[in-house]
Amino acid sequence: MTTTPCNNPSTPPVSRRTALFIDRDGTLVVEPPTDYQLDSLAKFKFIPGMIRNLAFIASTLDYELVMVSNQDGLGTSSFPMQDFLPPQQLLLETLAGEGVHFDDIIIDTTFPHENKPTRKPGTALLGKYLTGKYDLAASFVIGDRLTDVMLARNLGARAIYFAKPETGKKEVEEAGLADCTALVTNDWSRIADFLRGGSRTAQVHRHTAETDITVSIDLDGNGMADISTGLGFFDHILSQIARHSGIDLAIKVHGDLWVDEHHTIEDTAIVLGEALKQALGDKRGIERYGFVLPMDDCDCTVAIDLGGRSWLLWDAEFKREKIGDVPTEMFHHFFKSLSDAAAMNIYVSAHGSNEHHKIEGIFKALARALRAALRRDVFHYRLPSTKETL
Repeated sequence: MTTTPCNNPSTPPVSRRTALFIDRDGTLVVEPPTDYQLDSLAKFKFIPGMIRNLAFIASTLDYELVMVSNQDGLGTSSFPMQDFLPPQQLLLETLAGEGVHFDDIIIDTTFPHENKPTRKPGTALLGKYLTGKYDLAASFVIGDRLTDVMLARNLGARAIYFAKPETGKKEVEEAGLADCTALVTNDWSRIADFLRGGSRTAQVHRHTAETDITVSIDLDGNGMADISTGLGFFDHILSQIARHSGIDLAIKVHGDLWVDEHHTIEDTAIVLGEALKQALGDKRGIERYGFVLPMDDCDCTVAIDLGGRSWLLWDAEFKREKIGDVPTEMFHHFFKSLSDAAAMNIYVSAHGSNEHHKIEGIFKALARALRAALRRDVFHYRLPSTKETL
């Protein structure tokens, strides 16, 4: 008789390890701009912010650290080992002094024209990480070249592309690598923030008989806006939220404007609020509160609390029926719907003589309030509440 062993529910599953595969030149240390070869201490320079944030990652998060580097012709006359070792030892000793120790150091010494499988993005030197003992889907490759992003794809991991966001995002999209790229940044503080707290993004789609709306949001973006609601002035003031808060915001709306503007404006606020609430996640580490701002003749204050309860206080009157193509009666309605959907307190006060300045000032003040309240400090990663829940 053959028996099949049963899974014992009391036996905890074996947890797999995770790793950060980190490039060296251009990611940990500045890559020499002319010959790209770090072969003397005179060329040695740390990437700003790397030591502090990598030390935080090493002491706080459960990743193995693996240095993976292509060093063209290392050990040959073109790049003698005695030229390589002083900068490498300085790097390792400095990081060790801050509690950062690499679990593995993998260096390929071939030249690019050899096309060896050991050279990034090849994985021939990384066989031990492909045995199933590592959770590669929860691991990351951090590097400043597209070959590092390709390595992440080849490993089944995700990439943190160390590049300027405004150019790096376009590069990974054009290379067809956006699906395996988790983050594009050239800021080690942002990397630590992401690895500790995760991404703060959301996409919400809402379709009714009156509107069809999609909102995509990245709370840790660069103030990029892509907004189309069918109402020019509404697009203008919504774009202020992105520009002045630092949030990346895409809003696409198809509404029944042949009826009037009401449903488009109200439903946009609802979907924006839902996206904001989703992107906030568990809210650990956020500042929670925010306020501000003057604009020419107007005194505009927007105070917010991302505390999980909705409330709106509105102290703003408009003497014109419309500003641009937006009815002024809808401004209060927009903020009420936003407060309800995002579960946030919003206090609005605006006084001035120019109606355009007044509402634009309110939206800019909202953006600056969000900028302050959304700021996350992963070094103090607690809920900003004595109740320990928001």
